[in-house]
Amino acid sequence: MECREVGSAIIPPTLQELTMKQPSSSPLFPRGSFPEATRVAELLRKETVGGALLLVAAVVALSWANSPWREAYSALRELTVGPESLHLHLSLATWAGDGLLAIFFFVAGLELKREFVAGDLRDPRRAALPVIAAFCGMAAPALVFVLLTIGTGAGALDGWAIPTATDIAFALAVLAVVSTHLPAALRTFLLTLAVVDDMLAITIIALFYTRDLHLSYLALAAVPLALFGVLVQRRIRSWWLLVPLAAATWGLVHASGVHATVAGVLLALTVPVLRSEAAGGPDAGPGLAEHFEHRLRPLSAGFAVPVFAFFAAGVMVDGFAGLAVSLTDRVALGIVFGLVVGKVIGIFGSTYLVARFTRASLDEDLRWVDVLGLSVLAGIGFTVSLLIGELAYGAGSAREDHVKVGVLAGSLLAAVLAAVILRARNATYRRIWEAEQRDTDLDGTPDLYETEAGRDPLDPTG
Repeated sequence: MECREVGSAIIPPTLQELTMKQPSSSPLFPRGSFPEATRVAELLRKETVGGALLLVAAVVALSWANSPWREAYSALRELTVGPESLHLHLSLATWAGDGLLAIFFFVAGLELKREFVAGDLRDPRRAALPVIAAFCGMAAPALVFVLLTIGTGAGALDGWAIPTATDIAFALAVLAVVSTHLPAALRTFLLTLAVVDDMLAITIIALFYTRDLHLSYLALAAVPLALFGVLVQRRIRSWWLLVPLAAATWGLVHASGVHATVAGVLLALTVPVLRSEAAGGPDAGPGLAEHFEHRLRPLSAGFAVPVFAFFAAGVMVDGFAGLAVSLTDRVALGIVFGLVVGKVIGIFGSTYLVARFTRASLDEDLRWVDVLGLSVLAGIGFTVSLLIGELAYGAGSAREDHVKVGVLAGSLLAAVLAAVILRARNATYRRIWEAEQRDTDLDGTPDLYETEAGRDPLDPTG
């Protein structure tokens, strides 16, 4: 609030002006613009369907692996297909982890780039909290895992990154099951947290789980990657050009020793988000990133991730006795406590500290228990956790089943606890959700997204 100048006198603002026009603090979880909230809601609906398919695939895999026909499941996982001359004669389980998850990370890369180029998170002030929370939400579980497994030996510490991931599809499926209407601000925070989490996870995979690196293949991968980038920057959508280049990039990255899913992210980062490089120009608007995401997200959420879950989640538990034996392994316990306790420490703790040391505060309708519920929900680390587990200890290793039990038990426990916490607040969430939908003037924009001037200043349609 600035002083007013009247003639030669400078008049300070009145107490009423200070209290009415100057907010005491900024919101910790800003609602964002209406177009962004609408886009996030639509995206989460698609992921919720994918999460339901993922859960079904995991249940089928667990049931089959613990049935009298378990040998058929193992044989299916180990069935090898592909051209041996290209060193791609791989098992179906490997194709699911290295191939199908590359599609998943391609879509995640598109979403990340879109958020930071054209989404609400292009504002560093809005991006800071979910990025900090995602980073701390990965560091704390890793630390918990290390503290519980240090001194175990036999390469136990190799799995430090297993409990760091968040499975957004699984989390949304849990919200759908308990019929929870999260407010727009919390939905946006959860999605952004998960997207940043995915990117940090793929960085960890590239840096810490790359073995037998072949730089020549990695250098060769830059050629189709660059050609792919040139074509998409020229807004060329021809699949018969782009798909072979993407496949060549994937194959060369796979041959280099770097996990092939990294290729998905690298390809995504070359795709333009806006029609025009000059944001706000006459041609500015949705670019190829949105087009590709619209086409590929159903394939990722509806096929790639569920198929990976089917091949990765099948672990022979052998009843409660077998479950108890697996959970005596400190690696499995490290995963469980990392997901359930570490995620809460990292996300809730960092969010509280951001609020404590800045002027940010919770919306008047929200409480810290809501942040706690989201932090627990982020402990569902199914898909990427299983992938990192295979990379850390190797498929078919002695610890493979223990790792899977730890991931499944930790994710299930986090899901149950989050459902209890968030369900208890559902009446409040429903009231906020109804307020966010209310449009008294029937102009197509809910009242909460309109400012005194008439529109949200971040809404390009205003």
